[in-house]
Amino acid sequence: MNCSKTPDFVLLGLSSDPKQRQFFFSLFLAVYLLGFLGNLLLLLAIGTDIHLHTPMYFFLGQLSLVDLFFTSTTTPKMLETLWTSNGFISFSGCLAQLYFFAVFADLDNLLLTVMAIDRYTAICHPLRYPLLMTPCRCGLLVAVSWGVAYSVSLIHTLLLSQLSFYTNQEIPHFFCDLGPLLWLSCSDTQLNEDLVMVMTGLLGISPLLCIVCSYACIFHAVARVPSVQGKKKALATCSSHLSMVILFYSTVFAAYLKPPSTSHSPGEMTAAVMYTLVTPTLNPFIYSLRNKDVKASLKRMLGMECSQD
Repeated sequence: MNCSKTPDFVLLGLSSDPKQRQFFFSLFLAVYLLGFLGNLLLLLAIGTDIHLHTPMYFFLGQLSLVDLFFTSTTTPKMLETLWTSNGFISFSGCLAQLYFFAVFADLDNLLLTVMAIDRYTAICHPLRYPLLMTPCRCGLLVAVSWGVAYSVSLIHTLLLSQLSFYTNQEIPHFFCDLGPLLWLSCSDTQLNEDLVMVMTGLLGISPLLCIVCSYACIFHAVARVPSVQGKKKALATCSSHLSMVILFYSTVFAAYLKPPSTSHSPGEMTAAVMYTLVTPTLNPFIYSLRNKDVKASLKRMLGMECSQD
């Protein structure tokens, strides 16, 4: 079998059955549009309502922006494959998709960690919170997150671009993920695999440990609050964020922490759809449905638009 530095690939997608493809296309197009609209409305609410100009909502706005890009990295190609049954993708297109997928996945991870630190500071050090979470520091935390995600993904993509791959290969997935690409390579992938292990520790396990430690301190601080009403008020500010953390990490673990024998299984595809499309779609609704400030802002914004019409 021939090897090439610039091969072409074929994404097999979610199904080869025409009826299933039509159903999946309609379903995922609706989910994609719903998520796009939800994240866009949340961004507009946070940007236009002065009551939401706080560190917590600033980070939430960044997360919504990232989720807009995240779903748009993989879903349009998935929908095209479902509609046309043509999963052809060039090597450069595959690398570009993998690069931006890695950037926004890492950013989701890092921003959830930053939001956990923000909640820890607000609950465990309430008097010092305005001094610790200044606009400058919030902006710096977000800038560092973007810089780390872009730099790490760029290094990994450049190393991957130097490999040779078997030509005219089918990828049993609906987007260009790292695992299938390494499996199709006819070069020595040891350096890339080592880098994956290092990055998994730095950008995967470390942020999760930081989130776990933050919530351990939060729960310890809440347990010392004497009144039940005070406990509920403190936990209410964390419930939405904790829901997003559980949803994000559970789907990622389901997709990647698996034995080799289950690779490309229906369960893996389901988990991949969950964390690339469903989870980013649910995030704005988790916050808007469980947060009085966001709901009030959306009502004011939509009411104003309706009155103008």
